[in-house]
Amino acid sequence: MKLFLKFVPVLMVVGIALMACGGSSTPAADAGKKIALLLPEATTARYDSKDKPFFEAKLKALCSACTLLYSNAKQDATLQQTQAEAALTNGAAVLVLDPVDGAAAAAIVTKAKAKNVPVISYDRLILGTADLNYYLSFDNAAVGALQGNALLTALAGKTMPTIVQINGDPGDNNAKLFKQGAHSVLDGKVKYGKEYDTTGWKPENAQTNMAGALTALGNKVDGVLAANDGTAGGAIAAMKSAGLKPLPPITGQDAELAAIQRIIAGEQTMTVYKAIKAEAETAADLAYALAYGKPVPSSYKIQTVNNNKADIKSVLLTPVAVNKTNIATTVIADGFWSKADICTAAYAAACTAAGIN
Repeated sequence: MKLFLKFVPVLMVVGIALMACGGSSTPAADAGKKIALLLPEATTARYDSKDKPFFEAKLKALCSACTLLYSNAKQDATLQQTQAEAALTNGAAVLVLDPVDGAAAAAIVTKAKAKNVPVISYDRLILGTADLNYYLSFDNAAVGALQGNALLTALAGKTMPTIVQINGDPGDNNAKLFKQGAHSVLDGKVKYGKEYDTTGWKPENAQTNMAGALTALGNKVDGVLAANDGTAGGAIAAMKSAGLKPLPPITGQDAELAAIQRIIAGEQTMTVYKAIKAEAETAADLAYALAYGKPVPSSYKIQTVNNNKADIKSVLLTPVAVNKTNIATTVIADGFWSKADICTAAYAAACTAAGIN
């Protein structure tokens, strides 16, 4: 009996330790899981300021012991290849990859597949590979259609108005879809004075292209279809430099702070708001599920998108057109930007006029 009593405390300690290991809601192996988030560029403000922090916060909420391996390729496909290889060498359990070049990124997927590492194509579609696990983005043709329809509304009353179309980077599959969506509603209803693809999505390239268009067209431009807010900013700079007053209607995308302020001030007609928080958090959900072999949340509607090689399981979110009338109920209501962010001293009067109080 005395011998048994001596062992009771030891048995209790062991039992408690085993309960602690088995009772945790987080797998014991969590400490070894690394998730790589590989983003394409820093020219567009959203990636470092929105996608990365939203993804990281959600991942930590799902798995406090997980490690985020983060890289931004700064619009360099070769650098992104190196960053992906480094993540795989460093033990990444999942790659969440937003490709600089959708076709070139297939080589990254091949390397990941060789190591049995799942890949999520984030925001932009990786082309020409059957080994993608998921594609997560927005309905990008719908983005272009929203822009085209907004431009037609702004140009109502004009017969075959002349527009300049400033598209995105030709290596970005999303840019092709934006262009496709815009043409689907504009063709036959406008005259394309000039149309350009914008290398690297760089505002300075958009500005150069827009300046060339103004010269060629003698400053006679009724509207501008700009694929995102950065290219819109470049085009607006060119039009201001050329002395256009008032500025013609111009579209955008990404709901960048500068663009929202331009909309408030009447310099930009609209932007397309893609709820990046929802996109980044969905990516974290999918990455966590793949890393731990868990089911994908049933709330996600899974469809398929063909990437020129296979039908890829996809989650496509819905974009929203934002103009002066609904800033408060979209980007402010979602906490994407606050009133304080938007309504700085330079924009206080414009905010009041727009009903943002």
